[in-house]
Amino acid sequence: MQNSTQISFVILTAYTNVGHVKYFYFSILLALYVCIIFANVLLISIIYMDRALHEPMYLFLCSLCVNELYGSIGLFPCLLTNLISNNHEIHLTYCYLQMFCLYTYGTFEFCNLAIMSYDRYLSICYPLQYNNIMTLNRVGILIVFAWLFSFGQFAVNLLLRVHLRLCGNIMEKVWCDSYLLIRQSCSDTTAVNIYGLCMTVVVIAVPLVLILYSYIRIFKITFRSSNGQNKKSLNTCVPHIVSLLNYSIGWSFEIFQGRVLKLNMPPTLRIIISVYFLMIPPLVNPVMFGLKLTKIRDASKKFFQRVILLKFRACNKTNNMYS
Repeated sequence: MQNSTQISFVILTAYTNVGHVKYFYFSILLALYVCIIFANVLLISIIYMDRALHEPMYLFLCSLCVNELYGSIGLFPCLLTNLISNNHEIHLTYCYLQMFCLYTYGTFEFCNLAIMSYDRYLSICYPLQYNNIMTLNRVGILIVFAWLFSFGQFAVNLLLRVHLRLCGNIMEKVWCDSYLLIRQSCSDTTAVNIYGLCMTVVVIAVPLVLILYSYIRIFKITFRSSNGQNKKSLNTCVPHIVSLLNYSIGWSFEIFQGRVLKLNMPPTLRIIISVYFLMIPPLVNPVMFGLKLTKIRDASKKFFQRVILLKFRACNKTNNMYS
């Protein structure tokens, strides 16, 4: 324990001493980070460049990819630095910044997935009215609202906690955890605990209700209908359902194992669970949507064909200059 007036950094103790193997882990994580950036930037570029993809479903997918990049930037630089460093101290200001990035990433991810499920519901259940309901203006409003809500609700959380006095600075994590930081406080945390609990319920319950309502309605109409087009449209929901389950399971394990269940598990497994929802969805989502959705797949082929053609022309031009 340190005097509360002197604490200006947090020690992340989940970084165990693994000797020279840390360079191998560093290489794996760096490769994963590069793949995440490449996959998401590629999908964003394809959607941006192909006007046929300027539809609500793909614009929501684009905002999801932007969020994957945002969350990865909040995690990987600090993770990679601490992995090869012998000093696992992180300044309190950067700790708050990382918490803001990762928690707003998590909130927006779930909100965006909920909006995507509602978009699929409108597309499948109201195909004739869909274009009038889900206009590009409304798409923009929904995306902006999800961002503002994600930023706003956690900004208030931060304002409530920055004035708390800390009596400890040990955190058994590889990233700054809001809940664990509050436990280090020796001030009255009633207000921040009540607000945090209310916001957790809102962030989970509201999107979850929207997701469940959307898919219950989708499955009812699809299986009652003899229209083959409805069943074909249901295939566009598959990557979304997989993405939703992948993220939700990882997020739920992280919340419950640290706050509710207090499970005894090996340290390595605990670390993997704590970073799963921050690492795997940003890599899997762009790859899965890119491979599963026909329009994205076709646009990707055109994109790469265009790139190859441009490079071929550039090579020919260079050869002609020297011939």
